[in-house]
Amino acid sequence: MIRNEKFPDPLDQEETDLLLPTAWKSGSLKYGELELLAEGGTAKVYLTDDNNLGRTVAYKTLHTDLQDSTVESQRFLREARVTANIQHPGTLPVYELGRDRAGQLFFTMKKVDGRDLSKILFDLKQEVPEIVDEFSLPRLLDILIQVCQTLAFAHDRGVIHRDLKPANIIIGKFGEVYVLDWGLAKVMGSTSIIDKDEYEDSEDKKTLQLTPVGRHYGTPLYMSPEIARGDDDLDSRSDVFSLGIILYEMLTLDSFMKGKDIVEIKKKLLEENYPLPREHSKKSEIPRDLEAVCLKALKRNKLERYSSVTNLISDLQKYRHGEEVSVYWYSGWEKLVRWNHKKAYWLIALLSALAGALINAYLGN
Repeated sequence: MIRNEKFPDPLDQEETDLLLPTAWKSGSLKYGELELLAEGGTAKVYLTDDNNLGRTVAYKTLHTDLQDSTVESQRFLREARVTANIQHPGTLPVYELGRDRAGQLFFTMKKVDGRDLSKILFDLKQEVPEIVDEFSLPRLLDILIQVCQTLAFAHDRGVIHRDLKPANIIIGKFGEVYVLDWGLAKVMGSTSIIDKDEYEDSEDKKTLQLTPVGRHYGTPLYMSPEIARGDDDLDSRSDVFSLGIILYEMLTLDSFMKGKDIVEIKKKLLEENYPLPREHSKKSEIPRDLEAVCLKALKRNKLERYSSVTNLISDLQKYRHGEEVSVYWYSGWEKLVRWNHKKAYWLIALLSALAGALINAYLGN
């Protein structure tokens, strides 16, 4: 939800060296004016200044009409604590959890400067030149690997995200990759009422409008079959499926699922054959071994998927390094082509090294 493309100004010494008053303010009193940044189904995110530390932070609070809701308050507290406890470079540091002067819940976290992946994929589809130049397929795969690493860490901590989608992935100015919005996160083994299937709670099940004010739903276009069925025994493979959808969109620049409403989306997800990436690609031909990785993550039966995000990472890294992935059978011709490519690479590297040595020797004389 924190998507600000205005990057911060350089630090100012006068500001960093200001004295802290003896009667310093704590809690919500230390924050300045709130500037609305984003609004979701249950909460608002503001930008504000932490006057003690002299930095801008993101300040999140529930909608006023939900402040007295026990369930929404529990979800809000879980989001803050889950995010705070997944201490990984791919998640946002949470600075403070508390109540304001009116007793309303809030928490503050790092302000993110960057672009979300959904906007990047949209611009790639529109062939925006600077985005095409900056975000080649290898770059997108590196971003996905970083997302997977964050998820693997979260899963090791016993947390499933449950709402993975490109809009919840932010790429920073310096290449940072953040996974945001852990509001629907499930702690594995939990049977709390706040883990109830949010897709089924929609007051209008015929709509894909997912975040009307006062409610917070997951996103049907990125949900796993287990979530669509309302299964209680979710595990990390649900997130693997969502990662497969994101990879599909990176490969095709097209949506994995299309439908006029959530009912149609669920029917396609649970009953129909999934579209093959190469049949919907808006780009050049998709490498078959990378397509196989995508399809493995998108198996309807979770027992046939990658058993963990770590295994998905392994195949993505193998592909990036020019190695054979585990889920694709390479023909003899493909092996030969790959061998010739590697041979050509090493030959070019050797010739370049020899040329460099000869130039140095010549210049040395």
